[in-house]
Amino acid sequence: MEKQQQPQQPGFLEEVRKLNGEVELSDALRLSLNEIDRLDVAQLKRIGLKTYQEGKWSVHKILQHLNDWERIWCYRAVLFARKEGSVPVGHDQELMGLHSNADDLSIDHLLAELRFTRQSTIMMFDSFTEDMLQTSCQFFEYEMPLDMLGFAITAHQIHHFQVIKARYFPLAD
Repeated sequence: MEKQQQPQQPGFLEEVRKLNGEVELSDALRLSLNEIDRLDVAQLKRIGLKTYQEGKWSVHKILQHLNDWERIWCYRAVLFARKEGSVPVGHDQELMGLHSNADDLSIDHLLAELRFTRQSTIMMFDSFTEDMLQTSCQFFEYEMPLDMLGFAITAHQIHHFQVIKARYFPLAD
């Protein structure tokens, strides 16, 4: 009989650590909230629904994507923190983006929603004990400690904000 493979830490965790730097989770979450407030809203509004390449998402859809995935990761974090026992299923971000109504929502709405979502995330992670934060979270073929879900949320935002600034901000001119 073949020996079952042990779940491995996902490769993307190195990028998550790199994007967050050497900060505590609570600091990373609070810094990411500040970054939402630092976005140039007027420039985002000038970009409108333009994309830098055909087939790419608008800034509206990127912001909705950040909201959707933060909620998904928080749901997963609650499952693990409460030792619910199930392994969360995967989700199709392209399908979710296709069926979002993000392009019908204002930048102001999407950013306000992201702020509220992040504030809720901060409160949830602040409520977890150190033991909960070190709970092993198993997904399909990999596992990681629960606190890395919080760092994944902030790294995800850092990544997409870098893309917005590099590829979308020039479209506002």
